[in-house]
Amino acid sequence: MGLQSTGFQNIGNWLARLVRLDLTVFDDVKDDAAATAPALAVMLVASFAAGLGSLLWWITRDFGPGDSKTGEAFLKTFLLGGIFQAALWLAWVYIAAMLLSRVFGAAADLNRMLRTMGLAFAPMVITILMVIDILAVPFAVIGLGATLLLSNAAIQASSDAEPRQVIMANLAGFLVFAIVLGLLGTVAQIYDIGGIAPGIFFTPLNT
Repeated sequence: MGLQSTGFQNIGNWLARLVRLDLTVFDDVKDDAAATAPALAVMLVASFAAGLGSLLWWITRDFGPGDSKTGEAFLKTFLLGGIFQAALWLAWVYIAAMLLSRVFGAAADLNRMLRTMGLAFAPMVITILMVIDILAVPFAVIGLGATLLLSNAAIQASSDAEPRQVIMANLAGFLVFAIVLGLLGTVAQIYDIGGIAPGIFFTPLNT
C-alpha cells in the first residue's frame, strides 16, 4: 500500500516532465515497482478520456443529451470503447515485448514496458478536445500520434534493443491496436449496430 501511494503521488511530476519532453522520466519509472499501478491508471484515464471526447463530439455536433441515441453512444464509444481500447493497448505492449525478446533477442521485460508505455499513453487524453467540432480530427490525430512517438521512447528506455528493432516492434503492436479498433468502429457500423470504439476510431451511430 505504501509503495502504491508513493507511486500515485509522483504522477503529477511524471506527467509534467512528459509535457516538457523530459524523456528521462521513463528511466525513472521502468524499474520502480511502485510505478506499475499509477502508470496503468494513466493509461485507463487517457483511454476513457478518448471515449469521452467522441461522446461529447456526438452530443454537441448532431444531438443533445436527451437524444434517444445518446445513451447508446455513451455505452459504445465511452464505456465499451474505453474498455476495448485499454485491452488492445495491453495487446500492443505484449506484442512489442514478445517481438523484442523472442524475435530480436533483446532484453525486454514486460513489467518495465507496462510502466513506461502506460505513462506514454498519456497524450491520448488530448482526444477529449474532439468536442471542438472544427478541430475534432486534428486533436484526435495529435493525441494518437504523440502517443505512438512517446511509446517508441518508452520502449527504447525499457529495453536494450536497437532503435530499428524498437520501431518495428512498436509499429507491429500499434498496427494491431489501430486495425482492431478501426474494425470495431467501422465493421460494427456496417452491420447497423453502431461503432464500438473511442476517439478517432468511433463511427457515428446511424440515426
